[in-house]
Amino acid sequence: MGSSSAVREARLEMRARAVARRQRAQTTGGWEAQRGFDELGRPLRDLTFCVVDLETTGNSPDNGGMITEIGAVKVRGGEVLGEFQTLVNPHTGIPPSIAVLTGITNSMVASSPTIESVLPAFLEFAEGCVLVAHNAPFDVGFLKHFAAKQERPWPRFEVLDTVKIARRVVTRDEAPNHKLGSLARVFGSPTTPNHRALSDARATVDVLHGMMERLGNIGVQTLEDLAAFSAKVTTAQRKKRHLAEDLPHAPGVYLFKDAQGRALYIGTSKDLRTRVRTYFTASETRSRMGEMVGLAATVQGIECATALEAGVRELRLIAEHKPPYNRRSRRPEKMHFVKLTREPWPRLSLVKQVLDDEADYLGPFGSRKVAEKALQALHDTFPIRQCSDRLPLLPRRTPCVLAELHRCLSPCDQSVPSETYAALVARVRESLLHRPDEVVETVTERLTGLAEQERFEEAAVHRDRLTSYLRAAARTQRLSAITRLPDLTAIRREDDGRWAVHVVRHGRLAGAGVIPREANAHSYVAALQLSAETVLPAPGPVPAASAEETELVLRWLESPGVRLAHIEGEWTCPIGGAGRRAAALERV
Repeated sequence: MGSSSAVREARLEMRARAVARRQRAQTTGGWEAQRGFDELGRPLRDLTFCVVDLETTGNSPDNGGMITEIGAVKVRGGEVLGEFQTLVNPHTGIPPSIAVLTGITNSMVASSPTIESVLPAFLEFAEGCVLVAHNAPFDVGFLKHFAAKQERPWPRFEVLDTVKIARRVVTRDEAPNHKLGSLARVFGSPTTPNHRALSDARATVDVLHGMMERLGNIGVQTLEDLAAFSAKVTTAQRKKRHLAEDLPHAPGVYLFKDAQGRALYIGTSKDLRTRVRTYFTASETRSRMGEMVGLAATVQGIECATALEAGVRELRLIAEHKPPYNRRSRRPEKMHFVKLTREPWPRLSLVKQVLDDEADYLGPFGSRKVAEKALQALHDTFPIRQCSDRLPLLPRRTPCVLAELHRCLSPCDQSVPSETYAALVARVRESLLHRPDEVVETVTERLTGLAEQERFEEAAVHRDRLTSYLRAAARTQRLSAITRLPDLTAIRREDDGRWAVHVVRHGRLAGAGVIPREANAHSYVAALQLSAETVLPAPGPVPAASAEETELVLRWLESPGVRLAHIEGEWTCPIGGAGRRAAALERV
């Protein structure tokens, strides 16, 4: 028999068996437990699976193993759509041990078609399906090997391995192992696996259906759930998947809330529904999140026009609700600043609040400890007074020990003219706001001396002080630059081809939108500017938003492809600013 006629006969046999299998499937009812699956992800009942099994002459195609038989069953929603079965001429002798195991002999395959004609027919049969196999790497590995050998492109099949799923579903108390024969007995398959391809594929179908029925009862309802299923996810956690049902496939913010409506956790995503669903699957491995999901009663979604708007809303909501399961951004008000005061004899001090007092500020710092390091770097460089009270214009005090150590100009005893002290204050202000060179050079010189003396621990202390100062100075300069702008409107083409538009006022995101494809771009931008939030400047140099929000906005503005559509004022940073010095220090 020629190879083409054998393939035609295989297809006819496939169609004939489909009728019988449909009748048998109608009597099993094993799929019915899945009829109520929701529409999250891709429901298993709507997918077509091609369950395949191979018989071969060896364990690996790389070592000369050849395919001797292919059997496959196509099913959807519990109904058999068709079967595929054919012997394959391997053009090599079948080892006696394999012949005894499978019952396939050299004489049986002598007139069978070769893999060159069988593989295209099988790929046509399996087109558009999810491939399923028991020990899928073996079967799929053989098929991919011969597709590559024939220079035939391999379809991008999604693959399920029933062995892998069974290890998570079937316990040792139910079966001594996860071989196909053992699982077929557990799930009551009417087909006994016998190392023939079609029989084993039929048994695998029954095992697959049995495991789907069992998992469906505990909330595993989609292909994504089945692929990611893990016993580490509790049944209670998995059953809460319905909390994601009403969320859209859109960017935005999600809030997990308890039964009293208190926010437990707040997050952001480009796809709200997809992201929230991961909290109920094996994709979520954080133990704290499992605990949080156990307490959650509802999930609220807030749809946003752009990913940047979602990120900003997340920060604002975390600051407002202070959810216990968020580790960051819960206390934006707990910031510290280094302040250069405005008084007859100015000084540096640590403060928690910026006032509209014409003073100069460095920060914000996330902790007092870091702020103290930066303050010490300044005191190491400049002999500005360190006493904490206000001095009159003509002070009369006894100088402190710092004056004796030449670390303070000692204005308290009038030993320094006001002009000389004012010149020192001007140098401090220049270092805070524009150029950090004097601080860098002074501390670096000290670092070099300590290193030469092998006083490395002391050198590390001064390096930490310099790092804290430079990072804060760079942050201050970046934030101050955008804070000065009453209005800035920028656009960028997103991955989907549409243009995102953001309006920023005094460092705060005041408006966000995406230009509709049919809209006039100039008219849309103008309308968004008119409808954007009115923002008043904050006192001092700080933005009219949290530092984190403004930095998030800055990262977007500095990203590739952003264009400025409108700007009021000048957006500039000093060329010799702290950012350059901080970057250089990080590279050392």
